[in-house]
Amino acid sequence: MDRRTFVGSVGAAAVMARFGWAAAEHNIEKIGLELYTVRNDLQKDFEGTLARVAKIGYKEVEFAGYLGHLPTLDPAPKRAREILDGHGLTAPAAHVPYSALQPENWARAIDASKIIGHRYLVNPSIDREVLKQADGWKRAAETFNRAGEESLKAGIQLGYHNHVEEFKAVEGKLPYDILLSETDPKLLKMELDLGWAHEAGVDPLAYFEKYPGRFPLVHVKDFDKNGMMTEVGSGVIDWKAIFAKSEVAGIKHYFVEHDEPMLPFESILKSYNYLKQLSF
Repeated sequence: MDRRTFVGSVGAAAVMARFGWAAAEHNIEKIGLELYTVRNDLQKDFEGTLARVAKIGYKEVEFAGYLGHLPTLDPAPKRAREILDGHGLTAPAAHVPYSALQPENWARAIDASKIIGHRYLVNPSIDREVLKQADGWKRAAETFNRAGEESLKAGIQLGYHNHVEEFKAVEGKLPYDILLSETDPKLLKMELDLGWAHEAGVDPLAYFEKYPGRFPLVHVKDFDKNGMMTEVGSGVIDWKAIFAKSEVAGIKHYFVEHDEPMLPFESILKSYNYLKQLSF
């Protein structure tokens, strides 16, 4: 192997590691699951549920709700990490309630996250009382900047997860655009829920181009032609077109999610099998 070939190989490997997809085939290397999808089973049997998730083939999970129970977490963070490790899983991200961002709670959330191995803490919903205030979205952006600066010092990136409301204009401006423009790109990244963006009529590719590198996490959620949530690959979203822009967006983690699956484990198996064979 000559120097040019070696350098090229090293570069390709670096790209693969950075963006979480295999460079040669452009498929997702580590498919993740948002655990909200199996929340009922998780509450009944934490370890058994994670074992079933891992057996399907998922390599990453995102916690939802767990850190909402500070300071009494069950299982304890150390035990949660042991369970993840024991089943070959990592949990690079977790959702946290807006209340967790408050100074009296944030340090504890960060400490627990470091034990479990989270690299991202993502807020999925801003308190309604905050948004009722004048400039509520800007106020939230201020909170995100403050909390994001604190978490980054501990090596954890703050993120925000959207639903549909962020794409409904408030006084002529989209709340999502307010958050993007009013926060420091280093302090707040976005976890774009691609399903809800689709339902809102938003083109994610336009956001990727306007805010490159701002979207290290995505929720992979599909809808059918009737607007009903369905398994990934069974709906109308063009995943090839979206994921072809993964490098521009900066996507590193892909989390499958279905809010109300009739049969959760059959649902996540079907989504996994689709994404496993998807090339882009």
